[in-house]
Amino acid sequence: MTPDTILRWYRELIAKKYDGTSQREGGRPGTVTSLQRLVVQFATENPSWGCTRIRGALRNLGHELGRNTIKRILIEHGVDPAPKRGKTMPWKTFLKSHFGVIAATDFFTVEVLTFGGLVRYVVWFVIDLESRRVHIAGLIRHPHDAWIQQVARNLTDNVDGFLRGKRYLIHDRAPLFTDAFRAVLRTAGIQCLKLPARSPNLNAVAERFVLSIKSECLDKLVPLGERHLRVAISEFVEHYHLERNHQGLDNRLITAVASPANQNGDPAAPVSRRERLGGILSYYYDRPAA
Repeated sequence: MTPDTILRWYRELIAKKYDGTSQREGGRPGTVTSLQRLVVQFATENPSWGCTRIRGALRNLGHELGRNTIKRILIEHGVDPAPKRGKTMPWKTFLKSHFGVIAATDFFTVEVLTFGGLVRYVVWFVIDLESRRVHIAGLIRHPHDAWIQQVARNLTDNVDGFLRGKRYLIHDRAPLFTDAFRAVLRTAGIQCLKLPARSPNLNAVAERFVLSIKSECLDKLVPLGERHLRVAISEFVEHYHLERNHQGLDNRLITAVASPANQNGDPAAPVSRRERLGGILSYYYDRPAA
């Protein structure tokens, strides 16, 4: 034992005598976690918003927070202040702001069983990056330049062309995307963006559609002729647009159809199943009560 030990004990006795922690009432309640997440969400999705603007947006939703509280929440979550944050833009925001004028295209092949044996068909599709809507541009056994140009003219038609209003079209280096094809699109004001070699990730949305239609549909049946193949692809595209949830759209449907029944989300309400292609594709929806 040293004199310092005795002095430390003495100081601890004094501190214990005047310790009022047990009698102290609870302090100001902290901001609920869900509200903190909302503050961070507003700040990250809107780089130019300062504390005052975020406070106003919260007030629109019925939440009242002070500017200093909002500032503290942003600091705790490592979010830069508005002047610094507003000078940068996240890649996600930048890309989504341009999706409305960008489409992507690609081919995939399907082996069809015929009386003459297996025949390879080429399927050409175009996908809108913003809405995720898909258009089957063509299906043929032996693609040729005249067919390629005609499909390009159909896609850029001023009345109902799928690429109407688009500015850019992403495609890979497949030989089917010829100079004549690009010339037709250039005439319509659409610039083709040819991807580097062996870079499927740069056309990820189109590649994901190919994976979806093959794994969810075409790999589960034997196409018996061209007509059967066309029916299968048509059914899947219809399912893709109306009945399939998409992670790229926050797990929503491309075309949402309101159901008048079971609006309260009653799990005991009757449910119906819509089958396509003999049950390969399924969609469940509320059935109106009898």
